[in-house]
Amino acid sequence: MSTRREDDEATIRRQIGRIVEGIRAKDLDGLRRLYAKDVVSFDVEPPLQHVGVDAKLKNWAKVFAFFQEVDYEVRDLTLAVGDDVAFGHCFGRLSGTLGNGTATSGMWVRGTFCFRKTGGDWLVVHDQASVPFDIASGRGVTDLEP
Repeated sequence: MSTRREDDEATIRRQIGRIVEGIRAKDLDGLRRLYAKDVVSFDVEPPLQHVGVDAKLKNWAKVFAFFQEVDYEVRDLTLAVGDDVAFGHCFGRLSGTLGNGTATSGMWVRGTFCFRKTGGDWLVVHDQASVPFDIASGRGVTDLEP
């Protein structure tokens, strides 16, 4: 891997770290700086897609209202980095203390991040969080661990 690619990968890993920090701090303004204005998000919450940074942040605002304290963990992050486009996949878990004081360990989801280098910054242009589902019942399987 070239030095530039290594530098870009390190930068993208820091960006994902900033997403984690932004979630933990419930920092919508900080998160806004990490997403492209036209981000498309396939989140676990309906609808099928959330288009634009405002829609993405509206989803995070719902999460933040649901939790008194929120934590986010990324595990097994793998990245592929090109000149101006990169993608990665990982497992992610949102957990914390709910508004009623109940602690929850959350559930693991499969996460995909796609980045585009814009004006020298690596911004999220697409993300997806998903859970596997049981074909027979049609229900999501939320108790799996990486």
